[in-house]
Amino acid sequence: MDSVGVAAAAPDAGPGPAWQSKCPWGAPNTASMSCSLADVMSEQLAKELQLEEENAAFPEVVAVAEGPFITGENIDTSSDLMLAQMLQMEFDREYDAQLRREEKKINGDSKVSISFENYRKVHPYDSDSSEDEVDWQDTRHDPYRADKPTTTPRRGFIGKGKDITTKHDEVVCGRKNTARMENFAPEFQVGDGIGMDLKLSNQVFNALKQHAYSEERRSARLHEKKEHSTAEKAVDPKTRLLLYKMVNAGMLETITGCISTGKESVVFHAYGGNATEDKVIPPECAIKVFKTTLNEFKNRDKYIKDDYRFKDRFSKLNPRKIIRMWAEKEMHNLTRMQNAGIPCPQVVILKKHILVMSFIGKDQVPAPKLKDVTLSSEDMKKAYYQTLNMMQQLYKECNLVHADLSEYNMLWHDGKVWLIDVSQSVEPTHPHGLEFLFRDCRNVSQFFQKGGVAEALNERELFNAVSGLNITADNEVDFQAEIEALEKMNEDHVQNHGKKLSTFSSDGDPPIYDE
Repeated sequence: MDSVGVAAAAPDAGPGPAWQSKCPWGAPNTASMSCSLADVMSEQLAKELQLEEENAAFPEVVAVAEGPFITGENIDTSSDLMLAQMLQMEFDREYDAQLRREEKKINGDSKVSISFENYRKVHPYDSDSSEDEVDWQDTRHDPYRADKPTTTPRRGFIGKGKDITTKHDEVVCGRKNTARMENFAPEFQVGDGIGMDLKLSNQVFNALKQHAYSEERRSARLHEKKEHSTAEKAVDPKTRLLLYKMVNAGMLETITGCISTGKESVVFHAYGGNATEDKVIPPECAIKVFKTTLNEFKNRDKYIKDDYRFKDRFSKLNPRKIIRMWAEKEMHNLTRMQNAGIPCPQVVILKKHILVMSFIGKDQVPAPKLKDVTLSSEDMKKAYYQTLNMMQQLYKECNLVHADLSEYNMLWHDGKVWLIDVSQSVEPTHPHGLEFLFRDCRNVSQFFQKGGVAEALNERELFNAVSGLNITADNEVDFQAEIEALEKMNEDHVQNHGKKLSTFSSDGDPPIYDE
C-alpha cells in the first residue's frame, strides 16, 4: 500500500501514535459544510449586488456609507434608545444617497445645477468628525467675520420713549464705522478685532479713510513710475523691449552690462552682431539709454528749445518726446564731428531714446576719463594741443559748441583725446552759445594749468583763439559783458530777419595751435 492510502486509512484504525495524526503527507481532514439556497441569497449578498448596480449606473455618486449594523457584537443593544438612534441614522444616510442620485439624474451635464443640500439629513460636518476637527469654511457662522450692525429703519430711529435710539447714536455709528473698515484696500492693515465690540468715532474713521486713500494713490503712483520711467538703470519695460528687438534682429550679439551712469543717461556695453549692406557694426558697441524722467536733469530744455533745428518740435508737455529729440540731437552732433574727423564715437543706429555707438575701449573695459588717467608731462602737453585743435574744429567746421566740455567728457584712448557726450551741444548762434563756449574754455584752461602745462592759455585767451573774436577786456566781468552784448545783437538780428546768421565780427580764421 502506498503512503497516501496509509494516511487515508489512519483515521479508521482507531487511536494510534501522535506522529500518525500529524503526517505531512496525509490529506487534510476537512469537514464538508452543507449550505442551502437561502443562505446563498442572503440579505448581505443582495445589498452588495445592489451597490454594484448603483455604482455602474452612477459612477460619480458617492456610495452609501457603511454605518454601524445591529449585530450585538460590539454595541449594546439592550437600550431601545440606542437602537432607535442607529436605525434613524441608517435611514438618514439612505435618504441622503437617494437625494444625491436625484441630483445627478436632474442635473446631468448641464452647466446650471440644482442642489438638495437643504433637504439632507446628515451634513458633512456632522458625520464622523469631532468638534475640534471642524473646518470653519463649512460652518454657517464664521467667527472671523465681524457681526453686521443693526440697520436703522427709514424713520431714523428705533425704540420708544426713553429707549429711543437714532441713527446718530454714538454706539451705533461706532459699530457701523468698524464694519466699513472692511471696504479699505487689502494692503491697508486694519487689525484683528475678534471678540471685541469695537466702536470708532466719525473723526477717527474719516482720518483712517483718508489715509487709506492716500496710501492707495501713492502705491499706484510708485507702480506707474516704475513701469513708465527709466530713473533706475534706465531700463523700463519699453526700453527692455527695444533692446530685445535689437538682439533678435542680429544687430547686437549680447548685452554684457552697465559701464557708466549719469544724470541724463546710462551706458551699456554690448557685442556687435552681423553687419548689413548699408551699416557696419563694430565688434564692441556702447548703448546709450537716455532716462525718460526729467527729475535729475530739469534744465535740459535750455539747450534744446532755442536750437533752431528742434525749436518747432519742442514741447514741454511730453517728456518722452523731449528725450527722443535729445537723443536725436546727439546723433546729429556726432555725425557732424565724425565728418570733420574729430575723434568721437561712431553712430550705429538710433531707436527712439536708445543710441547705439561704437565702444571707446577694449574687451569691455572703457577708456579712462582724462581726469582719471595719469599722464606724463609730454602726454599732458600733447593732450592739451589736441583738445585745443578739436575745439577749433568743432567751432569752425562743425559749427558747434560742446557746452559741457571738461575732463569728465574727454577720454584718453590709443594715445589721443576722444570727445563724448555731445547731446547738449549747440550752435554758436544759440542765444547762450558764446556763454557755453566761455564756460568750456574755463574748464579746459583750469584743468591743463593744474596738470602742469605751461603753454596753457587762460580762459579769455582760449576763447579768442577758438572763436576768432578779438574781445579785449581787462577783467572777466567786462569780458562776459561783451559776450552778452554779442549774443543780444545776434538775437536782434534773428528777430528782424528770421535767420540764424552769425553777426559776430572776427579778424579772420582763428590761428591753429600745434606743437
